[in-house]
Amino acid sequence: MDSIINPFSSGTRLRDMIRAIRACKTAAEERAVVRKECAAIRAAINENDQEYRHRNLAKLMFIHMLGYPTHFGQMECLKLIASAGFPEKRIGYLGLMLLLDERQEVLMLVTNSLKQDLNHTNQYIVGLALCALGNICSAEMARDLAPEVERLLQFRDPNIRKKAALCSIRIIRKVPDLAENFINPAAALLKEKHHGVLITGVQLCTDLCKVSSEALEYFRKKCTEVLVKTLKDVANSPYAPEYDVGGITDPFLHIRLLRFLRVLGQGDADASDSMNDILAQVATKTESNKNAGNAILYECVETIMSIEDNGGLRVLAINILGRFLSNRDNNIRYVALNMLMKAISVDAQAVQRHRATILECVKDSDASIRKRALELVYLLINESNVKPLTKELIDYLEVSDQDFKGDLTAKICSIVEKFSPEKIWYIDQMLKVLSEAGNFVKDEVCHALIVVISNAPELHGYTVRALYRAFQASSEQESLVRVAVWCIGEYGDMLVKNVGMLDVEDPITVTESDAVDVAEITIKRHTSDLTTKAMALIALLKLSSRFPSCSERIRDILVQQKGSLVLELQQRSIEFNSILEKHRNIRSALVERMPVLDEATFSGRRAGSVPTTVSPSTGASLKVPNGVVKPTAAPLVDLLDLTSDDAPAPSSSSGDFLHDILGVDLSPASGHSGTSQAAKNGTDVLMDILSLGTPPAQSSSSTPDIFSPSQNQKTAVVSLDGLSTPSPVSARAASPQATSSIIDLLDGLGPSPPAPENNGPAYPSVIAFESSSLRITFDFSKSPGNPQITVIKATFTNLSSNVYVDFVFQAAVPKFLQLHLDPASSNTLPASGSGTVTQTLRVTNSQHGKKSLVMRIRIAYKINGKDVLEEGQINNFPRDL
Repeated sequence: MDSIINPFSSGTRLRDMIRAIRACKTAAEERAVVRKECAAIRAAINENDQEYRHRNLAKLMFIHMLGYPTHFGQMECLKLIASAGFPEKRIGYLGLMLLLDERQEVLMLVTNSLKQDLNHTNQYIVGLALCALGNICSAEMARDLAPEVERLLQFRDPNIRKKAALCSIRIIRKVPDLAENFINPAAALLKEKHHGVLITGVQLCTDLCKVSSEALEYFRKKCTEVLVKTLKDVANSPYAPEYDVGGITDPFLHIRLLRFLRVLGQGDADASDSMNDILAQVATKTESNKNAGNAILYECVETIMSIEDNGGLRVLAINILGRFLSNRDNNIRYVALNMLMKAISVDAQAVQRHRATILECVKDSDASIRKRALELVYLLINESNVKPLTKELIDYLEVSDQDFKGDLTAKICSIVEKFSPEKIWYIDQMLKVLSEAGNFVKDEVCHALIVVISNAPELHGYTVRALYRAFQASSEQESLVRVAVWCIGEYGDMLVKNVGMLDVEDPITVTESDAVDVAEITIKRHTSDLTTKAMALIALLKLSSRFPSCSERIRDILVQQKGSLVLELQQRSIEFNSILEKHRNIRSALVERMPVLDEATFSGRRAGSVPTTVSPSTGASLKVPNGVVKPTAAPLVDLLDLTSDDAPAPSSSSGDFLHDILGVDLSPASGHSGTSQAAKNGTDVLMDILSLGTPPAQSSSSTPDIFSPSQNQKTAVVSLDGLSTPSPVSARAASPQATSSIIDLLDGLGPSPPAPENNGPAYPSVIAFESSSLRITFDFSKSPGNPQITVIKATFTNLSSNVYVDFVFQAAVPKFLQLHLDPASSNTLPASGSGTVTQTLRVTNSQHGKKSLVMRIRIAYKINGKDVLEEGQINNFPRDL
C-alpha cells in the first residue's frame, strides 16, 4: 500500500541522479550526467515503460529546474494525467505546470482530462485539476472550463472552494467577458467564516471590480456593509492561534479587506461614508510596534487617501505616516515618504506639520531615503517657508556625501530660483551654494545667476565684493570662479572703490592689483578648465581699460599665453595683446560693460519657449571651445572655417562635398535647386560675424550666451570676448579708422569697402576669387521689381596649362541669405584660358539694405587624376546688393 501512495519508496533512482549531479565538480561533468539520464529517459519513453513513468517525469522536472531542455517529456505528463491513480495524476499535473505553459499547443490535449478531473468524485483529484488550471489556463481553456469552476465555487469542501476562487481569478483575467458569470458566486463567498475561503473570495471580488463596472456597482450596493462588518469582526476578534501573526489576527485578511474597501470607496461618497468608522477604528487600535501592524496601518492609510474626502480621517492618516518616519526600519520610512508625496496633493497643510521630520530624513544614511525625502521637501516648499528650509538644506550641503551633493545642489538651485522673495537673497543663497558645491552646479544655473546680477544694478558692488570674498575662501569651485571672474571683469572698478556699500556688509579694501590677481590666479591654476581661463583673459582685457595703472602687468600676463598649447587661449591672447598695443583708440568702447540681459527672454529660452537666434546652443558652446573639440551639431562652422584649426583635406572623389558637410544638396550635377541653410545649433551667430562693417544691426530679441567663447553682439563693433559690447551710441561714435582696425584685427572677416560707382553698369563686375591656377569673375544683375534678389553669373577661367576635369563649384552663405545654384555649363575647364565655364547663382537677401552679401566658396577639380581643393571667402560684393 505504501508503494502505491509513494512511488519512490521502492527505489532510489531519483535520489541517485540528484546525488550524482551534486557530486559533479565541473559543468562538463554535470552535462555528461544529465545527457546520460536524458538518454535513459528517452529509451524508457520509446519503450512505453509505464512502471517507471512517474519516476522518469520526476527526474525530468529536476533536470528542467537545472535549465536543460526537457520538451521530449511533455507527452508523458499527459499520459500520467490520464491515469486513474492519484499519485500518477499528482506527478503528471506537477510536470504539466513546470514543463509547459499556456503558449504550448500540446496543452490543448489536456483540456478534456481537466474537465473529467474537475467532475471527479475524489476531491483531491479535483483539487489537483483546479491547481493546474489556475497556473496554466489559457483563454480557450478558460472558456471551455469556466462552468465547472463556477460550479465548484459552491462545493461542500472549503479547500475546493478556495482553489476554485483562485482559479476563477485566472479565468476572468484571461477572459474578462466571463466576469458576469462569477459575480453572484463571488458575493456568496464574502459571507464565509473560513478565512482561507474568505480571503480568496475578497481577492476574486476585487479583480471582478477591476474588469467589470457592473460588478463594481453590484458590490458597492450589496456588499459594502458586509465587508465593513467582516473587517470589524476580524479587528475585534479574540486571540486565534491558527490565524495569529505577531499578536494580530490574520493581517493578510485585514489587508485584503482594506484593499477591497479602497476599490469600492473610490469615487463613491456613500460607500466611503459607510466605511469611515471602521477605518478610523483600524487606524487607532492597530499596534504599530509589530511589522504586521505596520502593514495593516499602511493599507489603511492608502485606503483613507483613496476614498472620498474626509478631512479628519486624512489628518489621522498623515499623522500615522509621520509616526512611520520615526521608525527605525528603513523600509517603513521609505513607504511613508512615498505615501506623503501622494498625500501632499490632497492635504498639503497636514503634511507640512511633519516638515521637520521629513527634513531629518534628507540627512539619513540610506541613499534611497535621502533622495525620496529631498523630493518631498522640494514639493513642500512655498513662499512662506522657503527661507528656513533653504537654510537647512544649505547647512546640510556642507556635510553631505559627495554622491548626494549633485542631487542636493540641483534641488537647492531650483528652489532658490523658483521661490526667491528678493534678488539679494537669491544672490546670497547662490553664492553659498557655489562656495560649498560649485563643481556640482550646472552651467545654466550660472547663466541664470549672471542674468539676475546684471539686472540688479543697485547690487553690483555688493555682489562683486561678496564674490571676491568667496573666491578667496573657495577658489577650487569652478562655477564660483567663473561667476567671480565675470563680475570682476564687469564691475572691478566698483570692487576697488567700494561702490554701493550696503548696511549688511563689512567694508573691504581691495586694490587694483588684487583684482588683477584673481584673473591671474585663475589662468595659472592647473585645475581651471578652458572656458574659465578664457573668461579670465576677457576679464583682464576689460580691467586693462578700467585700471590703466595695471595695463603693463595685464599685457605681460596676456603675452605669457601666446605660447599656450590650447589654440583658443593662444588666439585670444594674441588678439587681446593686439588691442592693447595697436588699437587703444577703440579699447574703451570695446570693453564697455555688457548691456542688461533680459530676464524674461533668458527664462523663456531655458524653458524652450523662445528660439535662440543669437546664442549658440546651451551647453555645447561651454564645453566645445575652439581648438579642442568640434561641435557635432554645427557642420557649417567647419565649412566656413571659423572655428576649425585643421586645413581641409582634398576629397578623394568629385562628389558633393557640401552635401557631406551640410547635409543639403547644392551640387550643380544634381540639377536641383538647393538652399544654403545654416545649421540649427548657433550657426546664425557665426554667420553674422561675416557681416562686419555694415550699418548697425537691429537689436536681437535673444539674450547673448554669456559664457560662449565667440559671441556676436548688437552693434557693428564686434565683441571679441563674448562678454562685453559697446553701447550703440559708442558704436556709432567709433571712427571709420577704428572700424577698419577691427576688421584688420580679425584678418579681413568683414566685407571690404564697396567699389566706387561708375557710369557703366549699375553693378560692376568683380574678381571674386583668384589664385595661381584659377580666376572667378562675378557679374551682377537685379530682378525687376525685387531688389532683394541678385542674379550672379560666375565665370571660371583656368590660368594653368592643365585641363581641369570633374570641376565642381560650391558655396555657403549666412542664414539671412538664401542661395540657389543652377547647373554649370560644363564640368571640364579648358587650359590656359582657352575657354571658360559659367554658372548662375541667385541670392535672396532678407536683410537687404542692412547687411551685405558674403559667401564662402569651395572649388574641387582633378588634374591628371589627382584631387585638388581650393577654398576662399568673398567679401568684396557691391554694398547695395
